[in-house]
Amino acid sequence: MATPAPYDLTIDFGGDLFPVSGSHPRLSWKPPTDMPAHAAHELQIHVEGRPPLTTPGHGHLYVDWPAPPLHSGERVRWRVRSRIEAQISQWSTWHDFEAGLLDEDWTAHWITPADDPQDTRLTPGTRPAHVLRATFTTTGTVRARLYSTALGVYEAFVNGERAGTVELAPGSTSYDRTLYAQAADVTPSVRPGTNTVEIVLSDGWYRGQVGAFRKPAGWGELLAARLELHLELADGTRQVIRTDEHWTSAPSIITRAALMDGQITDFLAASGPERPVLVDAVTAPPIDWSPAPPVRRIEDRPAVSLTRLPGGAWIADFGQNASGWIALTDLGPAGTHTVIDYGEHLDPATGDLTTSHLDIQRPGDPVTVFVQHDETISSGAAGEIFEPRHTVHGFRYVRLERGETPLDASNLTMRVVHTDLRPTGTFTCSHQDLNHLHEVARWSFRGNAVDVPTDCPTRERIGWTGDYQVFLPSAARLYDVSGFSRKWLRSVRDDQLDDGRIANFSPDGRRIKLRGDRRLDMMTGSAGWGDAIVLVPWELYKTYGDRRELAENWDAMVRWVEWSLATARTARHPSRVARSAEPLPHEEFIWDGSFHWGEWSEPKSRAEDGSLLEPAQGDPDAWMKSDKGEVGTAFLYRSTATLARIARVLGREAEAARYTRLAERIKEAWRTEFLDDTGRTTVDTQASYVRALAYGLAPEKLRDAVAARLVELIRGAGTHLGTGFLSTADLLPVLADTGHTDLAYRVLLQRTSPSWLGMLDRGATTIWEDWDGVDENGVAHDSLNHYSKGAVIRFLHTYTLGLRQAENSVAWERFVVAPVPHASVDWARGTFDSPRGSIAVEWHAEGDALYITVDVPPTCTATVVLPDGKELTVGPGRFQSSTVTN
Repeated sequence: MATPAPYDLTIDFGGDLFPVSGSHPRLSWKPPTDMPAHAAHELQIHVEGRPPLTTPGHGHLYVDWPAPPLHSGERVRWRVRSRIEAQISQWSTWHDFEAGLLDEDWTAHWITPADDPQDTRLTPGTRPAHVLRATFTTTGTVRARLYSTALGVYEAFVNGERAGTVELAPGSTSYDRTLYAQAADVTPSVRPGTNTVEIVLSDGWYRGQVGAFRKPAGWGELLAARLELHLELADGTRQVIRTDEHWTSAPSIITRAALMDGQITDFLAASGPERPVLVDAVTAPPIDWSPAPPVRRIEDRPAVSLTRLPGGAWIADFGQNASGWIALTDLGPAGTHTVIDYGEHLDPATGDLTTSHLDIQRPGDPVTVFVQHDETISSGAAGEIFEPRHTVHGFRYVRLERGETPLDASNLTMRVVHTDLRPTGTFTCSHQDLNHLHEVARWSFRGNAVDVPTDCPTRERIGWTGDYQVFLPSAARLYDVSGFSRKWLRSVRDDQLDDGRIANFSPDGRRIKLRGDRRLDMMTGSAGWGDAIVLVPWELYKTYGDRRELAENWDAMVRWVEWSLATARTARHPSRVARSAEPLPHEEFIWDGSFHWGEWSEPKSRAEDGSLLEPAQGDPDAWMKSDKGEVGTAFLYRSTATLARIARVLGREAEAARYTRLAERIKEAWRTEFLDDTGRTTVDTQASYVRALAYGLAPEKLRDAVAARLVELIRGAGTHLGTGFLSTADLLPVLADTGHTDLAYRVLLQRTSPSWLGMLDRGATTIWEDWDGVDENGVAHDSLNHYSKGAVIRFLHTYTLGLRQAENSVAWERFVVAPVPHASVDWARGTFDSPRGSIAVEWHAEGDALYITVDVPPTCTATVVLPDGKELTVGPGRFQSSTVTN
């Protein structure tokens, strides 16, 4: 019987309906069953117009391109088979991809709408979209590829048919250094004779509003687009249509296109005069091809209810908080004006939409009122649809006003829009609340994966580094986030300040690295946030085995850690200055003298009247000046120790030794400053004990005492957690690892606030920013879709199910199955599509017996830990076991 073939062939680039690469794609696949880890492979590569190539090699992850560099537009077919001695697998199926139009081969000009210089005088959030247009004639076309990009958000059309399926192209990026293009097959849209190609262009992330305070992005002043349409004609010749001085621009029927505020489309708007475009009025970085999958319309959801309010407005409930927009059909007779507002919550008293919980105010500034507002005016044409693709919203509810024109729920559809990530992990168990929590956390991440990992799809929509650093291990169990994360990390590097600091969020449209805002400058460089430049690549390497991810980010990691070390050495918190005018010897490694967000968003305490207290808002000066050195020093240790490991992987032995020594000094300093001989931390918070245990800061002789104090604090809080952004994900694993599994589950299953199930009981369909995101009176507070606290689902995968990667394993070559049963959960099952193949785990308890089934993919080894502590090492195939639990 022949050995099965390798499968799941991929390249390390994204694309829309077909993969599109640069000149040197790397190849990956999953090995077939019955092949050992050390098996060799044989590649067959067919590049159109070149002789076929057959080449041997080893490995199956991120195999370097073994052929000469690809040229623009070249089409590639490749397949692979495995072999060891006389044993040869079957050939895989062919995998097809194309090289994109490489930067040096672009001949198109950048074109800018004629009216755009005037538009710059308009307030961001009020500017229209523009239509750029050209016509061309051609004969019979056998193949047409459209390559395009923009400084702004754009859509491309050929003869009125939309090119590709990418939404919000070219995406969110640091436009001063990185710009990605898109490729689409438009062969069916091109016809013999006269053709029209159009670009609809708006502000987008390039110069639109960004962040909670709706400040304009600072990437550039003028919009611009660049496009090339490559035609292969029936007679064998080629024709290229490109943006140049022959294109025209005109006003669009999109009279307002604001990525955050919303879109207005007037189907009755008169088409303005076409005017010549401006040519090469902008400066742009080289064009590249993205490693990430695109943003797409992922699914459609109907309205689950449509209710008319006494004042005549309609409230549509789609049953799920998500990112996207609505599609509205039946726009009414000509001139019908429909006003649409989006939000996450309804006022408990009136049933009307409320968004006041998303308003925000900085001390001394006016309130920034939250807006997600679309409008449309019907032309009365048959089949007219309003679908605002130059904006994106976070919402569950929609409020519509259209006078007396009737509205039917069947005419409303929620378009769920986010990066088209490939699902990789599943989880289910006997406890339905935990299944529900897992689904809510998954939806929360989906809503925040709109081209970059954002903090929320409503108020801010920016790529906060701390949020993704916390959630990435959970995200990587749910989806393949390798290319998505690599794309985002490039922006993190692009935005790094000259002194080594990492911006709080990337892509950074506020351009903090230019040092033009004193307040933002002072708040840049926080522990737990900037450390993402070290911790995210390391997590990606461990999960996917991509060593290049470490090499690409090495310089940025070093600059960040060296800045942090220098700041610890040279800046001191006033409380330590008051203690000793001269720093104590260990203070060289205490990172306390610069700004830190700290353990952000811990459960709030209450005033005597029961209202929630807001420490950062109630007394911002005191909060800003408070000593957060425990957090800073813990992360300084974590990143320095991680950097030492990375240096070792990269063969940088001298750096590895240096950072190992520094990490030990930092750890000793943390112990000296923040931990006493009884196992108590000076700050005495749940978070500090979680860090002490999770990061290895507590010495072995004190681990039991540290854990005991953590348990004491949790019980003293009525079995409620007291952790915030940085430590919540580690809380339950730490409890389980220190012998307090029952307490871990009691915290997990807690129903009163602060708790995860408390969110669900109050109607959450995504994870809230605040533990009391909807209070006991039904009033909303802060964002209702903030995924970081959803990192608790990692516990469900790694402890409840019991599947986790082994220590020092890379790309899941070794993993552990060690279920942690509990009285509340008597079975669990789940899967993970690892880089080496699909892992499946299922267990169930019957009386005193525990039954475990594990599917181990090729090139993997599993260690199954039984309830009695016995460990069994198993290779590829199915493992089944039953054992007595008591």
